Amino acid sequence: MYAIIETGNKQYKISEGDVIRVEKLEGNIGDTVEIRDVLLIKKDNETMVGSPLVKEAKIVGEIVETAKGKKVIVFKFKRRKNYRRKRGHRQYYTALKINQIVG
Repeated sequence: MYAIIETGNKQYKISEGDVIRVEKLEGNIGDTVEIRDVLLIKKDNETMVGSPLVKEAKIVGEIVETAKGKKVIVFKFKRRKNYRRKRGHRQYYTALKINQIVG
């Protein structure tokens, strides 16, 4: 059994027991999270496809970790004008353990 969910404007293929890294979710380590943006659920011989979401389907997971990703450097300049700007950004991520697929 697997499902395709959408969170943080990205789509993930998940199964029960998976640990996925998603964009930052509100909550502390150990909190339970429900995701209702389920696009597809595939059981043994049955496939439920939403239009756009599967009704009454949800994913129950647990926050395992919150961390920052690698630093991304943004550098822009204009030649011969002595204009240079260097910026760094580190995105926050949440590690989510999938406990249950309901649907």
